[in-house]
Amino acid sequence: MNSRGSILIVDDELAMREACREALGSEGYALAEASSGGGALGLLARKAFDLVILDLKMPQTDGMQVLRSLQRESPGTATVVITGYASIDTAVEAMKLGAADFLPKPFTPEVLRLTVHRVLNGERIARENQLLRTQLEECRGRDYQLIGQSSVMRQIHELVQRVGPTDSTVLVTGESGTGKELVARAIHYNSARANAPFIKVNCAALPENLLESEIFGHEKGAFTGAVTRRPGRFELAHRGTLLLDEISEIPLGLQAKLLRVLQEREFERVGGTRPIKVDVRIVATTNRNLDEEIEAKRFREDLFFRLNVIPITLPPLRERGGDVPLLAQHFVERYSRENNRPPKAIAPDALEAMLHYSWPGNVREVQNVIERAIVLDVADEIRLEHLALRPVGHEADDADEIVDAVGRTVAEMERRLILKTLKAVGGNRGKTAELLQISVRTLRNKLNQYRAEGVFAEARVGAGSS
Repeated sequence: MNSRGSILIVDDELAMREACREALGSEGYALAEASSGGGALGLLARKAFDLVILDLKMPQTDGMQVLRSLQRESPGTATVVITGYASIDTAVEAMKLGAADFLPKPFTPEVLRLTVHRVLNGERIARENQLLRTQLEECRGRDYQLIGQSSVMRQIHELVQRVGPTDSTVLVTGESGTGKELVARAIHYNSARANAPFIKVNCAALPENLLESEIFGHEKGAFTGAVTRRPGRFELAHRGTLLLDEISEIPLGLQAKLLRVLQEREFERVGGTRPIKVDVRIVATTNRNLDEEIEAKRFREDLFFRLNVIPITLPPLRERGGDVPLLAQHFVERYSRENNRPPKAIAPDALEAMLHYSWPGNVREVQNVIERAIVLDVADEIRLEHLALRPVGHEADDADEIVDAVGRTVAEMERRLILKTLKAVGGNRGKTAELLQISVRTLRNKLNQYRAEGVFAEARVGAGSS
């Protein structure tokens, strides 16, 4: 809704409804009115409101009945009650029923405006705090254990234990699906900030024009649609940890602003002028080679140095194949528990195939394969046919494919590979980006480029037939 909030005014006196409407109409709220308690209940059954201004003394269905109904049916709706028959007993009863504030008649327009602003702002802060608490509890309830006993994973375990209690900035690199976010969360929950928020921003998933507002927040009126002030991820992560996921996808202009925050620990919201200081620990992740990105002038070297205080590189699963049985068993137990099914054993031929499979999707692919086997199959054990492992690497060795590539440009082969992969996964862009180890934003830009060049349909047919 393009407003500061939606308000329902409920009063049987027309003059009082008009006075409320005049006091609040210029404040940017979306206003609705009801002249009776019954009418209010009818509106509330059809539409959700952020705030109800409610007269307690009305014929038939009075304000107390409406208030009780609100607490049953819409406990998240704030209420300010008003009455000309003010008494301590009435106020106490209304507050016990959940009213946010109480105004005796008569009251001035300024008092009404201040009360509404205070209540709505308080409700917004309470919702944001509840969201953060919910996220924290969800994170604690999930298993963020780093699975693996290979030598390289033991080293990563030890590094997380040493780095976690510090406030040092950490840069986690590795292929898609290797568990970079898992490492970031493990660092957070091994730190003194474990009881504070862990906030994530996916730098690859947001359009460039929204990313700055998402990270730094914005002031009311900063741009079209900014109808209220909104805190960004840095503010929400205050005293906690901020995960900048796929940081290599941040545009250069925003990289400069991010560098300033890392240096000075302060920033301004979009459209703002007042510096906001924050106490935030930064963990960044990327599946790209940042040295190559710096060489190509797509990533600032000074920002890299600020981020790369503690580097952690996660190996692909093909380099730690001995961890596959541990991971498989972990996911069998997890998805059996989540789907209320008895754990299954993994047949020897299935386990042998998993040990020799290259796992291009890394740990995430193991997770998906096991979840699918648990959810879709009813056999007592997970067999080879239940895994549905994809053949990998054969196309690149095909002689006809190599011959077909001769004489073509790198850009053309890139286009054919992207579109062929897109077709193979049924048009799923997220899966295509994951398999090609590029970001969704990069994939989207490539497809837009192909359309602009007028070769999208042609390339698509060619990719499918080659």
